[in-house]
Amino acid sequence: MGLFGFGKKSNKNTLALSADMVRQRLLELNRDTAPYQIIDGASQNVDLIAEWKIVDAKWYELFAKANLTKVFRIYMKFDADKHQVRAKDEEFTVEWRAGVPSLSIAASKFQGQMASVEFGAAYAFTEELKPGMVYKYRFNTNEIKKPIQEAIAACGWDYKGVAFGKL
Repeated sequence: MGLFGFGKKSNKNTLALSADMVRQRLLELNRDTAPYQIIDGASQNVDLIAEWKIVDAKWYELFAKANLTKVFRIYMKFDADKHQVRAKDEEFTVEWRAGVPSLSIAASKFQGQMASVEFGAAYAFTEELKPGMVYKYRFNTNEIKKPIQEAIAACGWDYKGVAFGKL
């Protein structure tokens, strides 16, 4: 793994799979219980995008309760000649209106490579009329990055985090 987890090299003894197979393996990481999703990135001129499921009805209540104000995305582009997935992180501001998320244009936007963890809990009176924990959350960018990096390395490809320049 590279500095701060921004890169991951494959085992040189692992046979490199085709770009289509790498794409398929990454899409197989999608599951209902994961707080992230990996989607086609053609609309953003990249191969795939990984992001928090902030607009998924099953997840947005948790994100809203946690007052998560950032959306984290990873834009991925495949370089079949180098057997490398180049990735750039991006963070946007989220505005909550009546418990529903809407992406807003942020005064600042981050692009490059990042690692962050947001966590917290809320305590209030429970149904038993006793004080107790109402919810607890933890959002860690490595929850998205680590499975992606491991899947890419298992395909014989390298994950290269890009901070500056083009994907």
